[in-house]
This record gives sequence, C-alpha cells and structure tokens, in this order.
Amino acid sequence: MASESKRSLHIAMFPWLAHGHITPFLELSNFLSLHGHAVSFLSTPSNIARLTRAHPELPPSIRLVSLPMPLVANLPGSAESTSDLDIDSVPYLKKAYDLLEPALTRFLSGGRVDWVIHDFASHWLPRAATRLGVGSVFFSTFNATSLAFLGPPSELISGRCHKPEDLTCVPEWIPYESTACFRLHEVLRHRRCMDEVISDFCRVGHVVDGCDFVIVRSCQEFESEPLTLLPEILRKPVIPIGLLTPATRVDEGDDDEKWKALKSWLDAKREKSVLYIALGTEVILSPELTNELAAGIEKSGLPFVWVVRNRSVPIGFEERVSGRGFVWAGWAPQTRVLAHEAIGGFLTHCGWSSTIEALSRGLPLVLFSGGSADQGLMARFMQEKQVGFEVPRDEVDGSFTGEAVAESIRRVMVEGEGEPIRGNAWAMKEVFGNMELQNKYLEGFAGILEKGVTKEQDGEINSQDY
Repeated sequence: MASESKRSLHIAMFPWLAHGHITPFLELSNFLSLHGHAVSFLSTPSNIARLTRAHPELPPSIRLVSLPMPLVANLPGSAESTSDLDIDSVPYLKKAYDLLEPALTRFLSGGRVDWVIHDFASHWLPRAATRLGVGSVFFSTFNATSLAFLGPPSELISGRCHKPEDLTCVPEWIPYESTACFRLHEVLRHRRCMDEVISDFCRVGHVVDGCDFVIVRSCQEFESEPLTLLPEILRKPVIPIGLLTPATRVDEGDDDEKWKALKSWLDAKREKSVLYIALGTEVILSPELTNELAAGIEKSGLPFVWVVRNRSVPIGFEERVSGRGFVWAGWAPQTRVLAHEAIGGFLTHCGWSSTIEALSRGLPLVLFSGGSADQGLMARFMQEKQVGFEVPRDEVDGSFTGEAVAESIRRVMVEGEGEPIRGNAWAMKEVFGNMELQNKYLEGFAGILEKGVTKEQDGEINSQDY
C-alpha cells in the first residue's frame, strides 16, 4: 500500500440507538483508532454518558459527540435507547432518530469527515453524505445470513414484505440449502417496533442502495455461502470485517460485591456444569411465559445462573432452587461470566453479539428467540449449524411449555443426543475465539478505507482486499 494511502482519516460513527448496535460500533471504533485514525462517535446525550461511564479508558483519538435528542410525542423524555422502552414505543424512538438528520448533516459538513459508518435505521444518511462529498459505509451488525434473507434493495423499497406470511419461508434468491426464516409470531412482534411511515425493510433498502459499500459482522470461515451471494443480490461490494469478538477484561468487576458473590458460587461448581441464561436488554416475557421458563429451568435439574434484569422471578422459585441456581438482577458482566470454566452452555435470546460471545468460548446454545430483529433467523441458523437446539414453540403465538424448556436444556447440556452440538460448539472456538484471524479482516477493511474507494471505484474492492 502506498504511503499516501495511510494518511490519518476522520471517520464518523453513527449507530442505531440500541445496545446491540452501539457496542459493535464502539469495538470497530477502537480498532480504527488503534490504526491511527480519528473517530467521532455520534449519539444522543444519555448514550454518550453511558459510554463515558462504561469505557473510561477510551483513547483520545475517539471523540464522543453528543447530538441533542429531539422531542417526539409519546416518547418519554428520558428514553434514548431501545432498552429504555417497551417494544410498542420503539417506533417513536425511530421518529426521533430521523429528526437527528439536521444535526448530523451539520456535523458532517463542518467536521472534515472522510467516511461515515452508519446503521440500518438512517435511511436518509447516504444521500446526505453523497451531497457533502463524504464516503458512506453501511455497517450491518446483523450477520450475512440475515442480510441475505432480506434480499435486494429494490425488493425492500418496493414493499415485498407486505404480508407477515411472506417472511415465514426461505426467499427464492437463496440458492443454497437454508432453514433461516421467521416464525409468524416473530414477524408480528417485530412489526410492533416499526415506524408506520417507513418500515425497517425500507430503511435497509435505502441505506444499501445509497451507500458506497457494505460491511458485515461476519467471516468467510463461518458464512461463506451468504457472503458470496450478498454482492450479487445487493449489487454493492460487501466486505466481512470479522466477528468483533469482545475481549474479556480480567479486572472487570473485581471490586463489585455482586460479582464476587457470583464468582465464589461458580468456583464451587464442576467444570461446564452450569447453564447461563440471559435474554438481552429488550426481551420482556408475559408473566405466564416467565412462569413456564422458570418451570423449565427448575425441571431441568441443572445448576444455572439466570440474569433477570428488571424482571422478577415467580414467587418461591429462588427458595426451591436454592444452592442450585443463582438469580442475578440487573445488568451482568456477561463476557466474564461466560469465560468462567463452570459455565457449560447458554440459553440465549439469539442476539448476534451474545451468540458470538458464547461461541468464542465454545459454549453450546439453548436457542430461545427473542422474537424481534434478526433473532428468529439466528435461532434457525444456529440450529442448522448444529451449535444449538431451539426450544420448541407455537409458530403463531410463540407459546411454549416448561417441559419443552427442560428437555431442550438437558439435550444441550448433558444428554447423549446433544453430544454433536457440544462438539460443534467447542470447535467454533477456533473461528470465533481466534483474534488473529478476526483482526486480519479488520486490517483488510482499514486498508479499503485508506485507499478511499467510493461508488465510482466499486470495482476496486475485491476479495484480495480482506
């Protein structure tokens, strides 16, 4: 690479207002800053404040930029993230996000920005970036399988997904064997969080259509077929940037009494004997389904750690599982818990970040789709990859029984029929936990940015660049 191509760039990062999007954007920001580039990370005041508290070690080359949160009717004044809201209020957050366009455009026009890396929701951003002479990159925090399922931008913009049933089968443009599609209850749930003016599908279509190229949180070693297909159906260069596997901070939580208590409890358990249960920051089960989940966890007879965030467990549950179970209320240091040698499996809502964290440790998955975004696709795909087993649920209303939960847990954790799942998940450490491999993808992406490839030079991006 020529020396002039290595000049320091100014890169703006603009994620969607959700923890599962902000975190990988920050991971990517850290890498680019270590590569010698200046990064402006833009979000709203509460999100910036959270990042400042959670990451005091951020280098000076990453500047956290706070954009005033627009006021929108029916959106609580304190809500600036999906984790602050129930699913039916998320459309108002998307309206507020769209109203950030003037502030972001002002920043791009006056900040001497070379590239803006953005999320799916800012459908207006590629057009604004082109007008200002700023390169735009759509960062898909979803994996390649999910992005391929969505299909060509023209289909998304024209409204292919008019009926929920349209999303419950594998689309015609997928040429390889695949089981990745939604269940009806997942489609209906996700529709509750979409803005009625512009759907999430339309948002994705516009950002893909208008950007210079697409980057995907994935790698060829795990998703070779969809990564090969994506440039053809998106009609854009598509660059895998690796999995952005988070590092475990060895000192994280050492001075926290809750963590000390959990660590002491885990230290007394056998290796790989404990199931970790966490459903992310946004999944809220009804009291009836919470009771069924608790019943299944109890019936499994296995030791567990259950992160309940702000939700309560059924009355009497903790007393009945005393000594066998550890209920953690609130945010938990998930990467550190998963790294403990006593953890042997993960009952997950199937978010891509949580899946990456688990497979980087070789942990098999009990797949319990949270029912929004790409989580249903992830559940099917991980079962297809035989690194997990999905809890059987009613396809229309999403209901399930405690017995089904218990059977799924035991299959993944201890039963003989789950041995292939445990073996396949363990083998994934060689990909998901291989930091040298993943960093090679990031190095390739940084090189593309440094070359300054834009729409007019799409042909210059090819497999030799990553």
